[in-house]
Amino acid sequence: MFFYSFILIAHLQAVILPIFIGFISLNRFKHINNSSLIPFGFFSLGIASLFEMFDHTQTEWIYINHSSIFNWLFYSFLSLGLTLLSISVIKNKNQTYINLIICFLAIISYWLIGKPIALGFQVLVSIILIINWQKKFKNWLFIAYPIFGIFLTTFFGIKLSLTDNQFWHIFIGPSGSISVLTFYIVLCSSRNKLKRSKL
Repeated sequence: MFFYSFILIAHLQAVILPIFIGFISLNRFKHINNSSLIPFGFFSLGIASLFEMFDHTQTEWIYINHSSIFNWLFYSFLSLGLTLLSISVIKNKNQTYINLIICFLAIISYWLIGKPIALGFQVLVSIILIINWQKKFKNWLFIAYPIFGIFLTTFFGIKLSLTDNQFWHIFIGPSGSISVLTFYIVLCSSRNKLKRSKL
């Protein structure tokens, strides 16, 4: 019971944190090209985590690598959130359309082709986001996103799948939350730099 309380808390914070950041991001980063998309990017990441929690209620909070409607909604909102954050910093309309098409393919391919292909498109979404944000902000702190949001969450997920040891389950949500915090810190840093440049 004590162990599952940790798992529940780990998942709850992954819902609450991005939604909270989404609210405090409203009208905060107007120096960004498409700043209105930023809060919705964070909201989508929180909603994704909420659907992951719904999915776990179907498996008694035991991680199972499977396909389900809630698992699809988790990956769909995750792709949408990352895409919204990605296109919030670009000006080129063609690049925006490409981002949206890849996000759409990530969402529909889950059922039409299979989950592994959908995950491939999601990796592409993440790579494009990294390129767009690093190009825009040139902030070394952003390295925390691929470390925590991609490599460590994947590592913990693989360990969980291979060992069936639910201990690894506890670390996936917090690792993803660190990447969400990274987005916000980088945005705040860019806002502060702009303020200093105007002094």
